[in-house]
Amino acid sequence: MPPHVLILGGTAEARRLATELSGRPGVRVTTSLAGRVTRPGTLAGEVRIGGFGGAAGLGDWLREHHVDALVDATHPFAGTITANAARAARATGIPSVVLRRPGWQPRPGDDWHPVPSLPAAAAALPRFGPRVLLTTGRLGLSAFAHLTDRHFVVRSVEPPEPPLPRHTEVLLARGPFTVADETALLTGNLIDVLVTKDSGGAATAAKLTAARELGLPVVVVRRPPLPDGVTAVPDVAGVLERLGLAPA
Repeated sequence: MPPHVLILGGTAEARRLATELSGRPGVRVTTSLAGRVTRPGTLAGEVRIGGFGGAAGLGDWLREHHVDALVDATHPFAGTITANAARAARATGIPSVVLRRPGWQPRPGDDWHPVPSLPAAAAALPRFGPRVLLTTGRLGLSAFAHLTDRHFVVRSVEPPEPPLPRHTEVLLARGPFTVADETALLTGNLIDVLVTKDSGGAATAAKLTAARELGLPVVVVRRPPLPDGVTAVPDVAGVLERLGLAPA
């Protein structure tokens, strides 16, 4: 039976890894998606949709499907999945690696206000002007629902889940975005402050450049910490090295 690699996916890095591994003779690849995005696009190798039922369920799936290596390439803010993956890997003894793109770093001229969570981001907003661009994804917007004196422009790939703030406009869009795109969005909507998660990567980083050039404050939600004893690699090459697979 060929080596079987399970990728917990949902990111561009997971897609690239699946393509890389699927092109290697004798390697079987399965990418697991949570199912929160309705159009995930084509993925190389096998694909499964849906959760596992926690760490125990994931461990059972790893054993049942004879998985030889587990790669957690989920979103940097998917803390529950990452914790479950770490527990399942320990319980089964299956080698595992976490693939995380590096976080963003402030540059000269940035006016960043780091916070540990979405509720903390909401608590910070009264310090700024009333018009807010929220780019934190479609989940967790209930943290801002009590702010009735703010006007929110919410951008996400999929329609956001309620409850939403009373004064909300929704923009459905998928990156990558250019600096010109983001500048037009910020100026056209008279945005006073940008709220974003530290997702990292280039696809949505242009908003940070646009905010810097416009002199706008940015409330940055920091990533949750990795589980104890878990370290991450920043790219596909690092995963291949950890799995003992030399670049093709």
